[in-house]
Amino acid sequence: MPNGETPGAFVSGPLRLHDAALFTDLYELTMAAVYFRRRMLQPATFSLFVRRLPPERRFLIAAGLEDVLEFLRTFRFADQSIARLRALGRFQDDFLDFLGTLRFTGEIWAVPEGTALFADEPMLEVTAPMVEAQIVETAVINFCHCQTLIASKAARSVIAARGRPIAEFGLRRTPGTDAGLKSARSAFIAGCDLTSNVLAGSEYTIPLTGTMAHSFVTAFPREEDAFDAFAESFPDSTVLLLDSYDTVAAAHKAVAVARRLAAKGHRLAGVRLDSGDLATLAGKVRQVLDAATFSEVQIFVSGGLDELAVEQLLAAGAPIDAFGIGTRMNVSADVPSLDMVYKLVEHAGRDVLKLSEGKETWVGAKALYRTRRADGRFGGDVVALRDEPAPDGLIESLLQPVMRAGNLLRPHPSLREIRDRCAAEIAALPEPLKQLRGAGEYRVQISEALRTRQEKARNAVSSEQ
Repeated sequence: MPNGETPGAFVSGPLRLHDAALFTDLYELTMAAVYFRRRMLQPATFSLFVRRLPPERRFLIAAGLEDVLEFLRTFRFADQSIARLRALGRFQDDFLDFLGTLRFTGEIWAVPEGTALFADEPMLEVTAPMVEAQIVETAVINFCHCQTLIASKAARSVIAARGRPIAEFGLRRTPGTDAGLKSARSAFIAGCDLTSNVLAGSEYTIPLTGTMAHSFVTAFPREEDAFDAFAESFPDSTVLLLDSYDTVAAAHKAVAVARRLAAKGHRLAGVRLDSGDLATLAGKVRQVLDAATFSEVQIFVSGGLDELAVEQLLAAGAPIDAFGIGTRMNVSADVPSLDMVYKLVEHAGRDVLKLSEGKETWVGAKALYRTRRADGRFGGDVVALRDEPAPDGLIESLLQPVMRAGNLLRPHPSLREIRDRCAAEIAALPEPLKQLRGAGEYRVQISEALRTRQEKARNAVSSEQ
């Protein structure tokens, strides 16, 4: 294994998944066993996409590709994985021996992380011998689903904040350690500026932020004693939490702390509000700070926020300088899942499609093109066959080869590069798509060549059933 990697382990940032090839659903293995027995090992292409956007979403932000590529690059069944499968008593020895030698040898076409996508658009496509392409389905969906879900939610918060900084605060309530790390990464991609997650900050070089909890304030007999103790330890980065008791009274105490800091050549960085009528309280606290000539002290708010709450606060004219958004963003509370699927579209040179009502799939390996208007904004997308000519006009080809023969074609982009791409994508969205409520349609066309090939495949399937 390259770089001294442990056989069968997948390193996802600072976390290691042992027996990584077993990170799959049982039916992937039972299907693979049948493919092996029937020698159905010819190349297959699977397409990963979201069937339809939830009513609350106008666009998605693609994320998770780096994990997919690293998983595939290091994919193998370690000896202990084969032993565990053998103990199930379900699989024959020749199939298990085959799995013991299995590596991912296929190719991946994908859109870059940070790209805005819409319904029915391929996020990535896998082409590999059938067993390889099938058996990685669960992991591919898992890596892309969570990170795309959170990046898409965070992007809405960034839009709502109108350029004000957002700190990602949701580690303690994300469903597991890896989800906590990937939420911080995804939120940063989408434009959040800071994280409270120390491990994510260390691994991904995301700037860290942190203030204090109510437990810290209440641990001292007097609120002002807590404020002074914190300011003494962190004189250049103190943000005081004001709402443990009486918020406005605490603002006056914060002014006293600010004066003592200023006398020593330091400054109070900010104050935080975490409960109550945040718009009204922010206004009262701002008055206290400004009257004491501390207009530079920022007001930071948190406490059950999401993009709709942020939009409402700013629409009310609340003098808020920055936001801390946690649980509702990190679990995507209003939309906790996407209809993301990984579907077979071609096998052994034969076009494959599904005809289930409401779930029909488009055949063949795809291309995805985006047109641009004269002002640089998105003009519409075209889903086409990969081997047909690109449409005329100012276009961008979004699906690009990123892996061939199981090897990366280029180094992963830095997280900052992905973040910059995402910012450019959000800026280029048509204005109706940036609205948090109401309708916002975007034109995604299917090429005539793809429609023709789809109809031919549909007719062939109908005649054979």
